[in-house]
Amino acid sequence: MTGIIIDAHQHVWDPGRARYDWLTTELAPIDRTMTFDQLKPSLDRAGVTATVLVQSADNDQDTELMLETAAAYPEIVAVVAYAPLEKPDGVKARLGSFAGNSLIVGVRNLIHNIPDPRWLLRPEVDQGLGLLEEAGLTFDLVAVLPEHLALVPTLTERHPDLRIVIDHLAKPPIGLTDAEPWWTLIAQAAESPNVFAKASGLYSASGDSGSWTIDRVRPFLHRALECFGSERLMYGGDWPISVLSGGYDRVWGGLSELFNELPELDRDNILGRTATDFYRIDQSRIASAAGLKG
Repeated sequence: MTGIIIDAHQHVWDPGRARYDWLTTELAPIDRTMTFDQLKPSLDRAGVTATVLVQSADNDQDTELMLETAAAYPEIVAVVAYAPLEKPDGVKARLGSFAGNSLIVGVRNLIHNIPDPRWLLRPEVDQGLGLLEEAGLTFDLVAVLPEHLALVPTLTERHPDLRIVIDHLAKPPIGLTDAEPWWTLIAQAAESPNVFAKASGLYSASGDSGSWTIDRVRPFLHRALECFGSERLMYGGDWPISVLSGGYDRVWGGLSELFNELPELDRDNILGRTATDFYRIDQSRIASAAGLKG
């Protein structure tokens, strides 16, 4: 695995192909079609071997766009798709359509855009999560509120075999004076061995999201390592959201400097091994992606 770098959190979108309700003119730099072609030069500069595309909208059209993009770029080795968790019959239908496609490794819903922070505990959603658990697919959890993070122990109790990854470390309070309740809640979430986390989207929580610094990010990365260990922590570049906070190259430069402070085994885990294991990425796809770098 040494030398293999997997970016476990990327997006592409096209407002002409799918509906992105959250994408508004207030996000002007990214309120447009964002393609893998635009990202690829940054990946090449960073030496990234392969990427995981992650759901950007709660509709099937977004998933179709990701799969089309993955078909065109061997560097994309996995896709986290959409399935309507609140509609168990719809989940069954989508899982049936995913069957046999090794690209699709998990499911995500934009729970942070849903007014009810306890949406994941609704009976019908709980049933949908159970179907993911049975199918062996993963669940990407977009936790942006303390209430979202506080749900994790309940979710793992209900679904002990469901592999969950907390996107963006649940948005730690980088740049704020008080690290609670995040500091305590992230440790509680990590108590289940099937809960992982992404070192991604680690921007400033105060004012300009691009005002983060390496020194401000470091204690939160170290807390994540303390709670999860590197074997349950993975890197994600969060493009194109990262465009709003300095761009891919700046984000990679900052995080890679922090990763380089770690022992080699921890670096290898965060930069590739953890994502491979968690998502159970097809090894032949990784080999194909690595061959492009050769």
